[in-house]
Amino acid sequence: MLQALFFDISGVLYEGQRAIAGAAKAVGRAQASPLQVRFLTNTSRKTRQRVHQDLLALGFELALSQIITAPSAAKAMIQAKGWRPFCLVHEKIRSEFDDLDQAQPNAVLVGDAAEGFSYPALDQAFRLCLEGAPLIGVGMNRYFKLEGQLHLDAGPFIRALEYAAGTEAIIVGKPAPAFFLEAVASVGVKPDQVMMVGDDVQGDVEGALSAGLQACLVQTGKYRLGDESGCRRRFPCVASVVEAVELALG
Repeated sequence: MLQALFFDISGVLYEGQRAIAGAAKAVGRAQASPLQVRFLTNTSRKTRQRVHQDLLALGFELALSQIITAPSAAKAMIQAKGWRPFCLVHEKIRSEFDDLDQAQPNAVLVGDAAEGFSYPALDQAFRLCLEGAPLIGVGMNRYFKLEGQLHLDAGPFIRALEYAAGTEAIIVGKPAPAFFLEAVASVGVKPDQVMMVGDDVQGDVEGALSAGLQACLVQTGKYRLGDESGCRRRFPCVASVVEAVELALG
């Protein structure tokens, strides 16, 4: 029996500056139900607080504590390990890591750095990894959708560093099973009692299924016709988050 419902955010709850039609009401239904609700995102262009503020402004009702972001998980790991990271991240979230010791870095953190993915920055990250610094990836998404267009995400750059330095990245966000299981632990249920709703067949659906969760793909956001065939496992594919919540509530 389903006990919890997890939502991806961008592309599932909103696109661009607008909420998906009926999404706020659907999330409200889930929040009012016995299901425990969490919001999981790999976004590395916004702080957790900004994600919360933006959702509230779009009419969603949720608590900051319900949002789990990959950058926050990455920071927690770095602090636990005592690493000094070279942060190749977006300028809008750089402040989240300001309190970490970044002198003489012995680790590399890569998120969606946008214009920050310059040759000098990537070259420095490469040299550090070549010398043995662990490579931490904020998610492994190939692309994301913004204002109607698809854009490169952090995944391709992480793959390039892995290839060049002969290393393997530690992926903190989706599709890493540990990220999903951390969220599952926060609601205190079994993985198979949770459904993940997302628009990314690899990051959201396949990642969740690999961690033992249920999953549902929505045909909004970055979804492209035929994406559902990109995963060999069976899962529901519905028009939007509205139908996904109806499915979860039975």
